Amino acid sequence: MENAQVREAVMNIIADIALDEDVTQIKDDLALRDQLDLDSMDFLDIVMELKKRHKIEVPQEDYPKLATMESCVNYLGPKFH
Repeated sequence: MENAQVREAVMNIIADIALDEDVTQIKDDLALRDQLDLDSMDFLDIVMELKKRHKIEVPQEDYPKLATMESCVNYLGPKFH
């Protein structure tokens, strides 16, 4: 899967969880939590949606690898089938 497709998949999940946020303005290199009003439950919802929609398991020790959009794409890209 291309990086743009991975980014779009992550954006779709975030848009479904953070309903009041404008995900089109997400910058790749800034922490998602700094850009969006996401709490720890929202973050866990994102991880659960990755598993449900795309069969991607993210172990808890890898959560820091999902800090920015860029790091999400880099980490998740190889996991998409």
